[in-house]
Amino acid sequence: MQLTLTDGVVIALYFIFNLCVALFLRKRATKSVDDFFVSGRNVSWWLAGTSMVATTFAADTPLVVTGLVARNGIAGNWIWWSMAFSGMLTVFFYAKLWRRAGVLTDVEFAEIRYSGKPAAFLRIFRAIYLGIPINVIIMGWVNLAIVKIMMLVLGVPKFEALIFAILIMFITASISTISGLWGVLWTDMFQFILKMGMVIVLAVFAVQATGGMDQLVYKLHEIDKTRNSSSSILSLVPDVNSAWMPMITFFVYIAVNWWASWYPGAEPGGGGYVAQRIFCAKDEKNSLLATLWFNVAHYALRPWPWILVALVAVARFNGDPQFAADPESGYVRILISDLPAYLRGLMVAAFAAAYMSTIGTQLNWGASYVVNDVYKRLSKKEHSAKHYVRASQVVTMFLMIVSAVVTFYMDSIGGAWKFLMAIGAGTGLVYILRWFWWRINAWSEISAMACAFVVSVVLQVWFKFDEGDPVQFAHLLLITVSITTAVWLIVTFLTKPEPKDVLLSFYRKVRPNVRMWGPIAKEATDVIPVKDGLFNLRNWFCGVAMIYCILLGTGKILLGAPLFGIILLVIGLALGAVLYFGMKKRGWESLAN
Repeated sequence: MQLTLTDGVVIALYFIFNLCVALFLRKRATKSVDDFFVSGRNVSWWLAGTSMVATTFAADTPLVVTGLVARNGIAGNWIWWSMAFSGMLTVFFYAKLWRRAGVLTDVEFAEIRYSGKPAAFLRIFRAIYLGIPINVIIMGWVNLAIVKIMMLVLGVPKFEALIFAILIMFITASISTISGLWGVLWTDMFQFILKMGMVIVLAVFAVQATGGMDQLVYKLHEIDKTRNSSSSILSLVPDVNSAWMPMITFFVYIAVNWWASWYPGAEPGGGGYVAQRIFCAKDEKNSLLATLWFNVAHYALRPWPWILVALVAVARFNGDPQFAADPESGYVRILISDLPAYLRGLMVAAFAAAYMSTIGTQLNWGASYVVNDVYKRLSKKEHSAKHYVRASQVVTMFLMIVSAVVTFYMDSIGGAWKFLMAIGAGTGLVYILRWFWWRINAWSEISAMACAFVVSVVLQVWFKFDEGDPVQFAHLLLITVSITTAVWLIVTFLTKPEPKDVLLSFYRKVRPNVRMWGPIAKEATDVIPVKDGLFNLRNWFCGVAMIYCILLGTGKILLGAPLFGIILLVIGLALGAVLYFGMKKRGWESLAN
């Protein structure tokens, strides 16, 4: 794809604008560690929520969706659509609890919930584990996406494309270094508008180039006839005998994976950069609304422009050996062939925005772990706020360099997704229950993490379970979850509970639902018992149903079943009204503590 001087000017102006935003926010962001990592805890819901949406819309996302659709049809997206169950759990059960905890990072939680050396070990270990190896794997697959894009757009080999990616990452790291989370939040807002607008534009041009939606659907039905499968590419829910998405795999996604597996951006009970945005919100009301807006936008509003381009790629490149070998590249090939020349500069800027919004968050989030939970926690001397800000800036640059090295040796984005999901299988339940069950202790978490990692690696390395095979992936998750859950429950009952004074302090600070805190709640007579379980459960059910009705209803309208689609949309909007008026009746002020 040839880029003109005008394209170069547009791309340059995009980068200059982002740097100007960072410089403008520099003083505000570097006053303290709190300002650098959680924006002084003074962010409105719409900014925090949009930043979450922008972060999860990385340069790799359209490519991964294209790969999923090419291999497994539209239904292949249930690998991440199923996480809406977990996302809505965070909205109504955990957002307000995280905000009350008052921590700077989610791993700091260990030392307000647990005590002694096990708590210190858990905090430091999780900070290192998540902040460095897991974080650089995530950044590695995001880097790989921009590298693939550069290879196709500029026609250069992987090493040269990686050099271009490093230059963009350096600019991103500079923005994060200069302006901390404030810079990330405001550039995320701009970047989200740009990249969402451009993927919609690309979807429109791609469908038009195929002859319109009717012609696209016809071509895909013709391709279905040539495949040895009872399942259609266009199926929103997999058929019972689908070879692409067997029911055992679909069952694992919607019934097990969302609560049992740790996965960045969809952690059971919240966590990671989602928790970071919750911490930066003004109050509990803003934290809840931020996560609600994030989940609605993430699952219900964003997917279809990506899916439409993926379907066009399948229709256009079916039988192409290059597409069969690397279907993730199909998205960029459609971009090159179907997008008008005058929009190419904006589209490259949009991909840069998608890349930068995720990398900026990952760098800031990873640095917060290393500095707040390792360096500051282990430091014997208390340093000035400026010292810790400078340390954060150094760590940011270090993470950038390491992630570039990881990218060079990485081949598959989707494979990295599934690898992380597999090694986190089984840990989710302990993260969910640690807020609501007083009996869980530090050893519960430690044993869950260790067991999940060991079992998953053993199954994949020694027993040759292939996470790329739908059935084997389902069995891998089920076995890992079963063993890990059994192990951490046994460890919990074989070890002592946390000291009563620690549990009382946590209960008074966070005020979780009283139901599974009975022995502690009896002694904390100064705390009004919270009994919001059924209300939150109703909201969770309505929220999940609302998302799926809007998601599937939009799909039905686009794919030729408008009446059914409109019915689903109406139901989805009605459920949204139930949520709104229910929260309003209960009183938003109850969430503004």
